[in-house]
Amino acid sequence: MPQDKKEKKPHVPVVTETSLAFFEKYINNPSPTGFEWKGQQMWLEYLKPYIDDHYVDNYGTTVGIINPGADYKVVIEAHADEISWFVNYITSDGLIYVIRNGGSDHQIAPSKRVDIHTDNGIVKAVFGWPAIHTRTGGEKEEAPTLKNIFLDCGATSKEEVEKLGIHVGCVITYEDEFMVLHDRYYVGRALDNRAGGFMIAEVARLLKENNKTLPFGLYIVNAVQEEIGLRGAEMIAHHIKPNVAIITDVTHDTTTPMINKIIQGDLACGKGPVVSYAPAVQNNLNKLLVETAQKNDIPFQRQASSRSTGTDTDAFAYSNDGVPSALISLPLRYMHTTVEMIHKEDVDNVIRLIYECLLNISNGQDFKYFK
Repeated sequence: MPQDKKEKKPHVPVVTETSLAFFEKYINNPSPTGFEWKGQQMWLEYLKPYIDDHYVDNYGTTVGIINPGADYKVVIEAHADEISWFVNYITSDGLIYVIRNGGSDHQIAPSKRVDIHTDNGIVKAVFGWPAIHTRTGGEKEEAPTLKNIFLDCGATSKEEVEKLGIHVGCVITYEDEFMVLHDRYYVGRALDNRAGGFMIAEVARLLKENNKTLPFGLYIVNAVQEEIGLRGAEMIAHHIKPNVAIITDVTHDTTTPMINKIIQGDLACGKGPVVSYAPAVQNNLNKLLVETAQKNDIPFQRQASSRSTGTDTDAFAYSNDGVPSALISLPLRYMHTTVEMIHKEDVDNVIRLIYECLLNISNGQDFKYFK
């Protein structure tokens, strides 16, 4: 019977109340690109009971290691950074213009509350926007752009702004926090991709709690600076020199309005992890993912990427003379907004799929197509 025609079995939760409490705390903690270290410290403290050793590189990528002495190395990886803004220009009357740090969406900015991170602590501000009453009169309305969105922190002069500790280069994050919606979805900012960091940590927890002994070294990698070009993964891949890499990131739920399935594919929250097909994805490793999902009755979906996956998969795949790499994606609604949504069952099933895949990889396994 085709995989998608199987009778759906009752879902068994993987995430516990304790791990969910960590997830909420982890999501609520700001982790902007280039400034990830507080979130990384939090993540590592959660992971420590389940690992044998750890490593932190110069830019903050954090790695938990199981069996650090093993020659054969398997990576499971996610990225830790969230999109944000930088202070770019302060006007004489105390307003602040910004530039992106990652792929921040200018259209969602107006009327949002933000935290400006300074050496003196958080300074609160808002993205101002002209009232609807002032935008009438026959003229075409001006849409939000990088040229016209601005922050108001309540100051009335540049000097007053600077006295608050705000300067060009201060990083800015939204203050929106985690919530559970209709007992079905996790909602928050930066689920892209701290949900991934949470899931790989949960894999480590399951291995420990189920007393599983792996025949290889496992490197649980939470990489920095993915949002500006996969940079953290690029750096850590050369340090670890893995034999295999399984990456997890988010992908688009395409069932909501204004998304073209002909272009974006047909993917939905609640229907399981997404297995990707792309040049960077090694097909024999990908086959192992699919067969593992089928064997363990884990629902899954499929996605194709034309040239690159746009995830850390590409960085690992093309490192160290070529590392067999594959991508397991988590369907997500409203990416790069403050209300990103993921399905609770999908989170459980991504964790399960990575966990079961690790149990199906042999020490020294060769993924070459032919010899």
